[in-house]
Amino acid sequence: MTKGQLEAEISKALTRWEKEYLGRGSVMVKTDILRDMVVVTLKGILTPSEYKLCETTEGRSSIKRIRSDLVESGRDELDKIIRDLTGEEVITFHTDISTKTGERIMVFRLAANLEKKLMS
Repeated sequence: MTKGQLEAEISKALTRWEKEYLGRGSVMVKTDILRDMVVVTLKGILTPSEYKLCETTEGRSSIKRIRSDLVESGRDELDKIIRDLTGEEVITFHTDISTKTGERIMVFRLAANLEKKLMS
């Protein structure tokens, strides 16, 4: 499998996970493999009511906290998806959401340099 094909498969798998686990998928998903990282950008993840809540500081904090807790509760499944597709263990996972743009970034750090392996 090429790097581009694997990136597309990861995007599809995470879209499926979102729909099954969170009940709603993002509008656009883009995955990039960079050295030992899988960087996933998910756009359009907030609902219209969440955008409305984000108009206040308290609402933004609440949405960030709830969305973070939801993703963290599915962390084992996310790690498994990445491990199954890449063949590499996930060492660390980082994520954040922009309440302004409705974009989430996920970064999976892997045990090995996947980009180098794919380019060999």
